Amino acid sequence: MNFEINNTRYYGQITQQKHQRRMAIASTIMAVLLSACTYETPQVTAPIPLGNVVSEEVKERTDQLIGQTVTIRSQPLRLISPTSFTVTDHELFGSQTILVVNATGEAFNLPEVQNIPIQFTGQVRRFALSDINRDYKLDLQSDLYGDYENRPVIIAQSLALAPQPGDITTNPTPYYGKEIAVTGEVENIRNQTSFTLDEDKLLGSQDLLVLNAKPTPTVNEGEKVAVTGVLRPFIVAELEREYNLTWDLDLRKQLEAEYRNKPVLVATEVYPSAIPQ
Repeated sequence: MNFEINNTRYYGQITQQKHQRRMAIASTIMAVLLSACTYETPQVTAPIPLGNVVSEEVKERTDQLIGQTVTIRSQPLRLISPTSFTVTDHELFGSQTILVVNATGEAFNLPEVQNIPIQFTGQVRRFALSDINRDYKLDLQSDLYGDYENRPVIIAQSLALAPQPGDITTNPTPYYGKEIAVTGEVENIRNQTSFTLDEDKLLGSQDLLVLNAKPTPTVNEGEKVAVTGVLRPFIVAELEREYNLTWDLDLRKQLEAEYRNKPVLVATEVYPSAIPQ
């Protein structure tokens, strides 16, 4: 801030004492004006990205995530009730657990095999039993949730098993007819409606075939995507009839020879994924 000071001409004699007094007053006024012009730079917090958020962020950034919708892929740790369970990741949380409440309105059975992860999407809240029972028309019992009061909770609006592509192709039977969510890299795009998810973690396992009957948006080779859908055996005549597919004859023969009666994931949604495999 620039200040302009007007000097006053004095006629007659001015004593040194008066001059010093006026200089002191001027200095005081200037100091007050300068202090009024100072301010602190505001602290800007970067916004939290919506969509896929890994479990670690729910713990470390809970306050900022309250009210946000997140998607998490994790192994279930403990069943609390038919409508709730906990998840954790020892590398990220240690002994910390996060409560997940099923508010989908449909029963969801946790996988019997311990190492099968699940994927769930929901809103992050602070757990308050009465509020959650009221807001989501649930009947959670107070004696089960005393340890979770005021801790972070995810109110799940969607839940699905989330095995690896190789787990599915190696042993598809437990997943047939079920809604699943699979993450992997796009590989071997056959046409607009079919591609595979790469599996390089299980020796000898095959990549998973995906049928995307509504290929919007399109996928690219090497892109990491999450695919949700229903697993079923690959029976080409049934798939062509149900989804009005128009594969050319060469592609039809090739797919049938390679995948006949093997699993195919019929996608309901395909989207870029930020969730670690």
